Amino acid sequence: VGSEISETQLQSSKTVNRSRLLLMALFRLSPACRRFQLSHLSIALTQPILHPNPNQYLSSFHIHPIDPFKHSDRYIPKFEFCRENFKFRDFNSTRLVQNAGISTSPGVAGEEGSKKNGDNVGGSGSSKVELSWIDLYLPKQVQPYARLARLDKPIGTWLLAWPCMWSITLAASPGNLPDIKMLMLFGCGALLLRGAGCTVNDLLDRDIDTKVERTKLRPIASGVLTPFQGLCFLGFQLLLGLGILLQLNNYSRILGASSLLLVFSYPLMKRLTFWPQAYLGLTFNWGALLGWAAVKGSLDPYVVFPLYVSGVFWTLVYDTIYAHQDKEDDLKVGIKSTALRFGDSTKKWVTGFGIACISSLALGGFNSDIGWPYYAFLAAASGQLAWQIWMVDLSCRADCNRKFVSNKWFGAIIFSGILFGRLLS
Repeated sequence: VGSEISETQLQSSKTVNRSRLLLMALFRLSPACRRFQLSHLSIALTQPILHPNPNQYLSSFHIHPIDPFKHSDRYIPKFEFCRENFKFRDFNSTRLVQNAGISTSPGVAGEEGSKKNGDNVGGSGSSKVELSWIDLYLPKQVQPYARLARLDKPIGTWLLAWPCMWSITLAASPGNLPDIKMLMLFGCGALLLRGAGCTVNDLLDRDIDTKVERTKLRPIASGVLTPFQGLCFLGFQLLLGLGILLQLNNYSRILGASSLLLVFSYPLMKRLTFWPQAYLGLTFNWGALLGWAAVKGSLDPYVVFPLYVSGVFWTLVYDTIYAHQDKEDDLKVGIKSTALRFGDSTKKWVTGFGIACISSLALGGFNSDIGWPYYAFLAAASGQLAWQIWMVDLSCRADCNRKFVSNKWFGAIIFSGILFGRLLS
């Protein structure tokens, strides 16, 4: 009888060992394991495998057949995994082991990630920790600078790049693809200039940012970086941007350098006027002029000015929606915006801006003799813009942010229309 019991225990030990190895393999392959290192859980799973005498270890379990997760002399925590916000809660110690909302856009509250109302964990009043690829992959010394340039929130780069892409593609010869090298140069330039603009903004607004919920954790406002470090980083960004600008023709160099006046003065506009979004439109859509000049060496006012004006009206639409996220905080600190200027009439105003945007795009396409596919895509873009305006809930920060981020698709639709329209011109 004793030999039969010993043989049974040995077979049970082998079965448990195989099960534990399988569990460990699956756990280590899962995304959760890569983000959260639960060392004590791993030890509990691997202990029988590493033990010199598995049968002696397994004999400490009280019941048979062996339950690998009930152990008499070892603390094994119980965990709850919430797929929605990647939560692990230790119920035995009633403390939060790890809680992180993983954001891909970056969203995210604020710049693609506004703080949502009521996002507290377990009613404890502690807010989520927002993680992005910056936290996962960049060295800690580099992370504050990457956040200062908003590298984790690419929507700003898209909104700055699309007018450049429109203009470059519109300047291509009929029946030909746009200059790929020029598209890549302007894409890199948009990334750098947007980052430089964010650095300037954070330097000038550091006292205001500390009073606004969405911006109080920015690197300079929170004290992670000093103003001097931010200024040095700005110099580095502008130096890289100069390297791109020098690859363009002389006309484009002068035109591109003149945009810096708009970039540096924009953060001051919110203190002076209720129309800082219009000034942002003049700044963000400068690429509509610069892209054409980089290809042609001059400007055709009948084509590029309607394109530029359409971009300004487009910015008034999306940035007014964006500004509704901060209207309560703006009132407290005395900041002005079109969201406060329009109030309950916001949808009527942005509807007018949307109509002006589409009309200017149609005029620019007509003056450039573009092919019919452009107008089909323009109709689709009109529907996307109308959806934003009609469906946005201006009292909900999260919805305002979602509609704002969706403008990258509006830019992509217009770009596709210009591309196919030029190929079939």
